[in-house]
Amino acid sequence: MTPAQQQFLQRNQLPERYLETAQRWYSPLLEDFAKQQTTGHSGTRIIGINGSQGSGKSTLADYLCTCIAEQHDIRTVALSLDDFYLRKAERLQLAKDVHPLLATRGVPGTHDVDLAIATINGLVEAESDTLITRFDKSTDDRLAPEQCEIVRGPVGLIILEGWCMGATAQEQSALVTPINELEALEDADAVWRTYVNTALADDYQRLFGLADTLLMLCAPSFDTIFKWRLEQERKMAKPLMNAAEILRFIQYYQRITEHCLEEMPSRVDYLYQLDSNRQIKRL
Repeated sequence: MTPAQQQFLQRNQLPERYLETAQRWYSPLLEDFAKQQTTGHSGTRIIGINGSQGSGKSTLADYLCTCIAEQHDIRTVALSLDDFYLRKAERLQLAKDVHPLLATRGVPGTHDVDLAIATINGLVEAESDTLITRFDKSTDDRLAPEQCEIVRGPVGLIILEGWCMGATAQEQSALVTPINELEALEDADAVWRTYVNTALADDYQRLFGLADTLLMLCAPSFDTIFKWRLEQERKMAKPLMNAAEILRFIQYYQRITEHCLEEMPSRVDYLYQLDSNRQIKRL
């Protein structure tokens, strides 16, 4: 085990056996990256990772960055869609102007897509320092700039991970019928989900289109995601939500998550099917 791998395990509170599993399943992706490096691929590679809440996408992003930085001696940066949420005040204004549910971060329409694109372009062009915005979920707002990282110089790999990374919009007819209690009781006229769907169809496709490669950690079902999200919360030093709150919270994500589970596997570059214990069962 290399020092970099040891630090990775410590950062993510993982056992050593994670490395064995990761090397088995993610080696094709790492080998493809290596081939591009040796065949004169120039410029910054951008990998998008789609995965539901609790699927392990942040851990995977860290693992890939660790391996590629170590093996190819290049700078890597992992970004999360979560870090580009609109400020709390901006979401409260959206809630006032459009629909109350937009006060809650998460769905398309609650991110600063222009900031995300500008950040990626800044890392690719490397003409000046790039501020990497971070979001503090405990305060439901962005960190102050002085608390964020500044990246200087060229970057060889950018990984952008997010629960809706690479998602596509639904047909308008699919929005008519509510799919859960949240939509039925709090979005009966479909204003919220229509706004979200429109945002996904427009601005978000500009962002998702920057990725050269799209990878999916595919959950077995939406029902499994509640269990994963609960485990994720309990792992935090200071949990923010109890089980009932998590059950409500994931309903915000249900429509797009189920749409991704249905249509995305056929078009991604790398598909990892997960079982209920988050173990990869096939590639």
